[in-house]
Amino acid sequence: MQILSKRLAAALLPFTLFSALALSPGAVQARTDRVIIENGNNALSNEEARQNKEQWDDTRMLRKKVNSRVEKEFDKTDRAFDTRDECEKSYNVNAYWEANTLRCLDRRTGRPVTP
Repeated sequence: MQILSKRLAAALLPFTLFSALALSPGAVQARTDRVIIENGNNALSNEEARQNKEQWDDTRMLRKKVNSRVEKEFDKTDRAFDTRDECEKSYNVNAYWEANTLRCLDRRTGRPVTP
């Protein structure tokens, strides 16, 4: 008897749910993609403005870091060109330019030389 009632309940469950859906009135759906602005202020626009400002500040800080890094690399390369020119024009015969380390070195000792 219990098996029969379980099978009957399992068979009638989808029918019951379907009939409840068919007989119920149409579902009411509200549109949530509209924002009503009262007095020009609302929490959503304030939050968006805060997020935009935060993102702008972050990207500005990153751009500043990248620009300072590029400027530092440029200055390093620029100084290396000037030092190489001075090293090659030096009257010191033992001075030579080391391209890997970007320094002017003494041939005998391997120490840096002021050109």
